[in-house]
Formats: sequence, structure tokens, C-alpha cells
Amino acid sequence: MLFQVGGQGTRPTFFEMAAAQQLPASLRAALTYSIGVLALRRPFLHKVLDYDDEFFALLMMVLETHSLRTTDASFSESLYGLRRRAVKISLGKDIPNADSGDRLRHSGLGRRQKVLSVVFLVVLPYFKSKLHSIYNKEREAMLQASLWGHGDRTFDDNNYFVNGEEISPVPMEALGAEVSRATRIRKRIEAIIGACYPWIHATNEGLSFAYQLLYLLDATGFYTPGLHVLGVHVCRATGQELMDTSSRISRIRSRERERLRGPPWLKALQRVLLSCVYTTLDYAQTGLIAAVFFFKVAKEGIPLPPDRTVCPLCSQKRANPSVVAVSGFVFCYTCIFKYVSQYKRCPVTLMPATVDQIRRLFHDV
Repeated sequence: MLFQVGGQGTRPTFFEMAAAQQLPASLRAALTYSIGVLALRRPFLHKVLDYDDEFFALLMMVLETHSLRTTDASFSESLYGLRRRAVKISLGKDIPNADSGDRLRHSGLGRRQKVLSVVFLVVLPYFKSKLHSIYNKEREAMLQASLWGHGDRTFDDNNYFVNGEEISPVPMEALGAEVSRATRIRKRIEAIIGACYPWIHATNEGLSFAYQLLYLLDATGFYTPGLHVLGVHVCRATGQELMDTSSRISRIRSRERERLRGPPWLKALQRVLLSCVYTTLDYAQTGLIAAVFFFKVAKEGIPLPPDRTVCPLCSQKRANPSVVAVSGFVFCYTCIFKYVSQYKRCPVTLMPATVDQIRRLFHDV
């Protein structure tokens, strides 16, 4: 067959690898939504939403490090019973009658490969997310410039609304005189990122698609370019490996307890803290997966009008229609900008949102 639909052998199917790769994005969306709902009653949680990239990266750093240390797999791969194995290629003269598949040998991950795996799983996606955010801001600025021109008067959302009051925009000359050199350098870097990011993104997506297609056709054992750079194959865990995982975790934790130093009361406190950490890590997988099923339209959100051309906020025919990217609902630009600026959420779903996630539409829907 083209690929292993039945799941036989140690090589995972294309669908298993795709599901494991897409799980972190689903978890992030679920966590963002859950925190946004909780923030309605606990306003201090809005600070977490303001730094969602950093919060999620820190969370995944802990989970991925723990998972690679105890199971030789990423957080999502361990959920599907997969393991990472270092690829070692034997020379043909060592095995004269062996084919290319027999010359591949797998071994456990080394420390360097585990560290680099965390870099590819957490650090690079974090920087990609930040670059994508900068690119979106630059694209929005270019769109506004194309609509309103490059003259003395520009359309800047921050200049139009202050404490809910509409004011006139500030001339660029007066604004430029107050801009520091560091700000000008930052703007220059953002402009460079805005110009280069599409090419970087297209190259990354093209390579990923090529590797996935080759994996589907059984032409390579590497599902992503990152796995190829690391020299790592993802394999199914054997029954014995799954049984040995718990004993391996127990041995690691026993060694950590033995390393505790200090007076008896300090050791007792450290043991309690370690037990709390271990319990959190043990149930983190189940708890985070359960969060995926919390998606729903909030009951506290405003209702949708029967006429889909009417803005749900002002109940008038939409002017300058704009969509909230996180939910897909369309409003008047002025209405949704004021609402999101004040409440940091979509008014219908109550999902967390920022003004950067408002997109102007050139054709009303």
C-alpha cells in the first residue's frame, strides 16, 4: 500500500504524524479561549493574554523538556505512542548484502538532540509567531497608507480614539520630531521583516509540504525538515517501551530525591514541592487535551441580528465592514475598533482579541 493505514510496523502513518504536529496549535487556541473566559471574572488574567506568545512558549518549554527527558518524544508525540530515535547509517561494507533500509539503525536520543529538539519545538515556533505578528502590523499599515495616502494626514487608529473620544490625527512632521532614534531603528527593522517574511514563510511552507509529500510516498523517513536536520526518525513505541516508561520515570524521580541537600525540614519541603510538580506534569496532558473541547459561543455574548448585513453592535447597516480574525464575525469598523480597544475580546464569542486582529473587508458579506 501507499502508506500504512492499518498502523502496522514501527513507522507511523502520515495521519499519526499530521495529528501530532497539529496538536500544539489546537492546544494554544483552546488555552487562549479558556483564559479569555476566565478573564471575564478575573481581570488580572488579561495580563496573560497580553503576553500569550511568551506564556504558551514557557508552558510548552516545560512540557516538551519533561516529555523528551522521560519518554524520548515530544509532548504531542507521546500522546500518540510515538518515540524519537536517532538515525545511524551503517556503511555498505559492514553489511555487504543489506539493502538501504537495513543500513539504518536507531538508538536513543542524546542530550544534544534533546536540547535541539526543544529548540525546534518551542523556540523557533515562538520567533515565527512574533515575526508573523510584525508582518501583519506592517501589512495593515501598508493597507491604510494605500487607502488614505502618504500625505500629512494618515489613518492611525491610536490617533483617532482616546478614551472613547474621536480626535484629529497628528501631522507626521510633528510626530516624527518626537520619535526617538531607537523607535526609528525599530520601525526600520519591522519594515525589513515585513518585506522578507513572506519569502521566509513561503520557503518554510514549501519545504514542509515537500517533506510531507515524500513521507506520504514512503520516499523519506523524515516528516519535517527539522527532523532531518536533527537526524531523528519518529517511530512507534513498542509494547515493552510503553511498559518501561513508568519505571524509567520512577528511576529519574528517585535520583532527583536523592540529590536533595540541607537540613531535614528543608528536605521535607523540597519533597513536597517536587511531589506537586510531578503531579502537575502527570496530569498536564489530560488537562490540556480536555481544554480542546471547551470551544463554544459564549452565552453572555451579544446576539446576532437576523439580517446579516447589519452590525451586531450598532444594529445599523454596516459601514466599512471589518472582521474579527479570531471569530469571523463582521461589524462596522468604528464599532468593533472601539469595543475591542476597551474590552479586548470579540463581542459575540467573547474570545480574546486585539485591534491587530481586526481586518478591513473590501466586499461586504
